[in-house]
Amino acid sequence: MNKQKNKIYYVIRKIIKKNNSPFWLYKEQDILNQIKKLKKFDVIRFAQKSCSNINILKIMKRNKLKVDAVSSGEIDRAIEAGFSSQNDEIVYTSDIFDKETLSKVVNLNITVNIGSIDMIKQIGKISPGHNIWLRINPKFGHGHSKKTNTGGNNSKHGIWKVKPAIKEIQKYGLKLSGFHVHIGSGSNLHNLKKVCKYLKNKIIKMNKKIKIISSGGGIPTPYKNDEKVFDIKKYSEYWIKTKKSLENYFNQKIILETEPGRFIVSKSGFLISEVRAIKKTDKYKFVIINVGFNDLIRPVMYGSYHKISIINMTKKDAKTKLKKKEDVVISGPLCESGDIFTIHNNGNIITRKLKKIYVGDYLIFHDVGAYGSSMSSNYNSRPLIPEFLLTYDNKIKKIRKKQKILDLIKLEK
Repeated sequence: MNKQKNKIYYVIRKIIKKNNSPFWLYKEQDILNQIKKLKKFDVIRFAQKSCSNINILKIMKRNKLKVDAVSSGEIDRAIEAGFSSQNDEIVYTSDIFDKETLSKVVNLNITVNIGSIDMIKQIGKISPGHNIWLRINPKFGHGHSKKTNTGGNNSKHGIWKVKPAIKEIQKYGLKLSGFHVHIGSGSNLHNLKKVCKYLKNKIIKMNKKIKIISSGGGIPTPYKNDEKVFDIKKYSEYWIKTKKSLENYFNQKIILETEPGRFIVSKSGFLISEVRAIKKTDKYKFVIINVGFNDLIRPVMYGSYHKISIINMTKKDAKTKLKKKEDVVISGPLCESGDIFTIHNNGNIITRKLKKIYVGDYLIFHDVGAYGSSMSSNYNSRPLIPEFLLTYDNKIKKIRKKQKILDLIKLEK
């Protein structure tokens, strides 16, 4: 572990010497290691909303993954990365069609994972016979946050009443080939097991022969050292058992898909920032860095925890820095009081005990490969920061240039 840690720190220092911070860094080998854990599924479909850089998508393509798209832009990204619109390499998942996306999925003949009855009517009118899946709301949900719960009464996602949906499918002659269910991001094994039982019973009750079942995503990943590693073997066994039960009942082969995003890429990502100011109040010591929630929004949005480590660039009190720890608040540069990275999901500040920090040191946010860069914004007119990839053969590649402010301004002229 220390060898791996030292290696990534060496790479980060190397990038710092040639590039101004901040920046994102991904480690390809970590992505490949996570993919291997899912090999018992017939199809691994990457939820690209978690990390949509086309160079990351190319890694998925090279390793025979398929991809999920939730917008017209994500369809374009997938095609740019080499995915075909045929053979279900891309599946479009949503609860609505905007006009541009509806036209695109019809013209490219992309399978649609449908989340509302209105979508069935809209695609049925212009593309009868189109291949679709149904995303079912199982009437319960569970995730690491209320905001990531995608099932039950409080969720907009999925078909609530299946019978009316089936009637509309038959009316327009649409081809129903799969069922999909997803209850939330970061759920637990108990609730995920309930999903298996629900979907199996629902399909049998409808007596619909289908080719594909999708377990959705939401596979938990630990962010803290004391969090248990999710039992992916047991999770796989639950779904394989569900698949075999349906195959025996319908006497036909069924393809079992899983659709993770976070599980595959979260551990691979690092966000590197520089300490630019330190302030003390009567209550807190604020360490202010050059990234804000426009770069990494998970802490302020969900109260999410990310491990933070330090690269000491200053030589002041070298011995003290290695031993002494202090309680600090890590905050960003935005003109927002809520631009805090050590924060509870109720909005209250939480301090983090870290080794002595000075202006000029660098802070590393760990496990930010999922919903880090992909949720970034230009708030406060801050350009998106560059991204780098450490390839499996230890080469450093720039996979996204730093955005220029002129790129934003020219859209407004």
